[in-house]
Amino acid sequence: MSPSGANLTRSPEKLPVGLALVRDAEVLGAEPFFPEFIAGMEQVLVPLGISVLLQLVATIGQASERIQAWVRDGQVQAVILIDLLPGDERIALIKELAIPAIAISDPETADGLPALWLQDEVAMRDLVGVLAATGHACLGHVSGPPEMAHTILRRREFAAAAAELGLRTAVFEGDYSWAAGVRAIEDLATLDDRPTALVFDNDVMALGALRAAGQAGIAVPQDLSLIAWDDSAQCQLASPPLSAVSHDVQAAGALAADTLLGVLAGQDATVVRAPPARLVPRGSSNT
Repeated sequence: MSPSGANLTRSPEKLPVGLALVRDAEVLGAEPFFPEFIAGMEQVLVPLGISVLLQLVATIGQASERIQAWVRDGQVQAVILIDLLPGDERIALIKELAIPAIAISDPETADGLPALWLQDEVAMRDLVGVLAATGHACLGHVSGPPEMAHTILRRREFAAAAAELGLRTAVFEGDYSWAAGVRAIEDLATLDDRPTALVFDNDVMALGALRAAGQAGIAVPQDLSLIAWDDSAQCQLASPPLSAVSHDVQAAGALAADTLLGVLAGQDATVVRAPPARLVPRGSSNT
């Protein structure tokens, strides 16, 4: 029986689980990942009378302060950690407070906490292989914030996989915003050795790049292939539709909730691997 099934009869305390998310409200409103992830968690938690308490904050320090306040005031029974940094202060805080928690991260970053591992590095390696097999000799990666652990993993695997296949690379730093995608196209135009495919760390940046490419007279996909990370309805409705590294975000949220319920039921800390994302080819790439 799954942890969620086991807890249907045991009825855990009906306090919420807390998620202090370091995100700009405008950026959060534009990208579908977190609404879908939380919806997946709530599919499991809400039937048990447990909600997700979401708090947007501006900094890691504010996230730590919010977690401390939740625990001090008895407002949550567990905490979800996401978008972690290497050596993140929130990991040490959770251990000090001894509150149940799950990290949405790789095992090294989770540092012994229960974790849901999305295996971004596996998806990135597979994607680079597909792009190489379809004739791309120079690839670009438009990353998320460079300090985030999952950005570091994706960038590292992108570089390693490309080097093994003899591909040239370029890296553009982004922040998940539409404007970052536009800047990537502007920066691309200044390069002598231009990538023929760009991989974006989210869909919003890819959509911004698609618009900017059209305005700059860059034909997609004839001159430049664009691939988003995290599929969405926006990707599918774009013109041309955006190819995307796709995984079932709601299913990942449900898996995170099941794992957290196992922690609340007293199970030992574990690392649960979500199925790696896979490329869904559409009109924005020649894959």
